[in-house]
Amino acid sequence: MAPDKRQRISLFPLALALCVALTAFVPLLHGQDSEWAKRNAWQRPAEVMDALGVKQGSVVADVGAGGGYFTFHLAARVGPAGKVYAEDVSDSELERIRKRASDKQLIQIATILGTPRDPRLPAEALDAVLVVNAYHEFLEYDAMMQAMYRALKPGGLLAIIDAADAPGESRKTYQHRHRLPSQIVREDADRNGFRFAQELPGFDGGDSDRKYYFLLFSKPEPSPAKVPGPAR
Repeated sequence: MAPDKRQRISLFPLALALCVALTAFVPLLHGQDSEWAKRNAWQRPAEVMDALGVKQGSVVADVGAGGGYFTFHLAARVGPAGKVYAEDVSDSELERIRKRASDKQLIQIATILGTPRDPRLPAEALDAVLVVNAYHEFLEYDAMMQAMYRALKPGGLLAIIDAADAPGESRKTYQHRHRLPSQIVREDADRNGFRFAQELPGFDGGDSDRKYYFLLFSKPEPSPAKVPGPAR
């Protein structure tokens, strides 16, 4: 039996409210994609991955992954045969990554809830580690450097991209400004066993006034064992 006129009228406000809610929600669904498209223009993710040697089957980590901008670029590059560990100390950020990865059926992405001193990455399993706009936030920077060193395979690469600043201030001041001089990063890396590889072209920060440097370090290969010579 068809609903009477009163039923049709009573349903109208509900339908209207649902329509308004969906209209308001659509920009939220696409807001992240729009922001990431802007970042593609100035952050050149393909060049970053090329510098790290990321390819199909690579095992990599995005430390301080945030909402996962680089995580998903890395996932596309390594493919289903590879692995991307998205690490962050915020589980709400990781939940966003898990939801998007599930929606896109990206089985190569695994999230890790780290701590301020340990990203909890598997030992000697990674070809590359990427830290973008997060290193300045590390309070336990030596412990984090040591943990990333342990996670890399011999010969593996660490890339740190962060906002530049002038030297001479305290570490706390830099953390408050969300910037860090590149020389401090180089000193931290050297102190914890990394070898400086090169500084690559940085980034202009898009719509902000920030200039980002791009530093590349390597975990040294073990020295070849000496073969004893013939007895004399």
